[in-house]
Amino acid sequence: MPSRVPRDLAPNQPAPDPPPADPPAGRRGTLAATGPTGFDAPHGGNPRGVTTTSQEELFRFLEDRFACAQACTECARACATRAGLVDPDGAENQELVRRKGIMCAEVCDATCRVLSEQNQADEATIRMQVEWCRQVCLESAQVFDGHPGAERTAEACRACARACTAFLDTLD
Repeated sequence: MPSRVPRDLAPNQPAPDPPPADPPAGRRGTLAATGPTGFDAPHGGNPRGVTTTSQEELFRFLEDRFACAQACTECARACATRAGLVDPDGAENQELVRRKGIMCAEVCDATCRVLSEQNQADEATIRMQVEWCRQVCLESAQVFDGHPGAERTAEACRACARACTAFLDTLD
């Protein structure tokens, strides 16, 4: 008997796949019951439990974390430069500027490293490090205020302290 080939298929094309079998009885209507998925879903394509608000909070957290790390880097550079410009054999106030500059540079550098590591530190460790950085920056800014020519360094310290405060606010 000759085989019957549908007229719309060319002789060398494979036959189309058969339609999918009916789902098991317990699974019928599951897709219809859950509604649309992906970007058509009522939650905008986000996984369940992730809302737009939580995404905005995540973005703010990441932006503030990055801004804090960047401010720490700039402050560390400014403080290290300032410490290098002070005469090590200078007056007592110059020695204080030098020590504060070195300490602030080291704390800011360590804070930047903590903030740059992905999931290496828990929230309590990050919070403690950022709070310590903020405090050291504020103390250093006060010392730099009393030293002629260190105004930009003092401002870098204050900017870092502000960025640390903003980041700490996102953790609350």
